[in-house]
Amino acid sequence: GRPTGLQASEFEMYLGPNDFRLIQDVEAQSEFGKDLELERLVYLGWPLFRFINRWFTLYVFDWLTKLGLPMGIVLILITMLLKLITYPMVKKSYMSSAKMRVLKPKLEEATKQYNKPEDQMQKQQAMMQLYAKYGVSPLGGCLPMLIQMPIWIAMFNFVPNAIQLRRESFLWMEDLSTYDPIPFIGQWDTHIWGIGDHLSLTCILFCVSNILYSYMTMRQQRDQMVGQQAEQMKMMQYMMYVMPVMFFFMFNDYGSGLNFYYFISLFFSAAIMWTLRKTTDDEKLLAILEAKYKENQNNPKKASGLAARLEEMQKRAAEMQKQQQNRK
Repeated sequence: GRPTGLQASEFEMYLGPNDFRLIQDVEAQSEFGKDLELERLVYLGWPLFRFINRWFTLYVFDWLTKLGLPMGIVLILITMLLKLITYPMVKKSYMSSAKMRVLKPKLEEATKQYNKPEDQMQKQQAMMQLYAKYGVSPLGGCLPMLIQMPIWIAMFNFVPNAIQLRRESFLWMEDLSTYDPIPFIGQWDTHIWGIGDHLSLTCILFCVSNILYSYMTMRQQRDQMVGQQAEQMKMMQYMMYVMPVMFFFMFNDYGSGLNFYYFISLFFSAAIMWTLRKTTDDEKLLAILEAKYKENQNNPKKASGLAARLEEMQKRAAEMQKQQQNRK
C-alpha cells in the first residue's frame, strides 16, 4: 500500500556482479518472499534461445567452471558437447546429400531431354520420381543449418552476458569478455569507418574459418546439383562468401570469447564434414540405393517419404497449370 509515515519503510538492495546463479541465491534469501525473477537481468535471449541457455548451457557452464578449468577450455568443451549431441542429425543430413551426389549421373541421364527452360517443371517431376524410387529426401541437406542456427543465436546471447569471462585470459586473448587486438599491432589512434581502432584476431579467425566452411558446404551442394541447378548455385556461392565479410564488420567489436566459440564451432563442423566425406564409400552407398530402387520397383507402394510427397505435389501443380491453360 501507500506509505503512511506510521511504519518504517524496508528496502533490500543487491550490489554485486550480474551473475545468474548468484542473483537467484540472493532473491531466495530475501525476507519479502516475492518471486521477482531478478535473474532475468542476465539476458539469455528470446524464448527459444532463452530455453536453450536456461536449461542446457547454464548447467553445462556451471559444471565445467566448478572443475576449475580455464574459460577458453570451457568454451571448447561446450562446443564439443553440442557437436556430439547434434552429430546423429548432422550425419543423417550428410548421408542425404551423399545419396544425391552418387545419384547425380543417373539423374542427369534421366532428365537430359528436359534442358529447355519451358521443360523445367517436367524435369523437376522426373527428378522427384527418381528420388522417391531410390528413397532419397532432397531437402535432407538443409538440416545442419536448421540445427545450428538456434544454438549459434543462443550462444550469441549467452557468451557476452557470462560475467565469468570478464578478465579471464586464454592463449593470446588477455580478456575473453572484450575484443583482442592482433598481437604486436594493438590499437591505433585513428578511427577507421567500419573497422574502428583495432582488428580482432579471433574475429578474423572466425571469418576465415566461415569462408572455408562455406566453400566445403557449397562444394558438397554443387556435387549433387543437376543441370541448371548447378548454374544457379554460382550466385548462391557469391552470397555465401559475402556473409563472412559482413560478419567481420559486425563482430570485430565483440568479445574474443564469442568469436573464439564461433571459430571452434566452425572448425569442428568442418572436421566432421571432412571425416564423413572421407569415410563414405560412394560405390557401397550406390549399391544400397540400387537395392532400394529394385525393392520399390517390385513394391511401388513402398516408395514413400518426402520425395514421394513432393512428387505428388508437383503432379498436382502441373495438372492445375494445364487446366488453367485449357481455360484460356
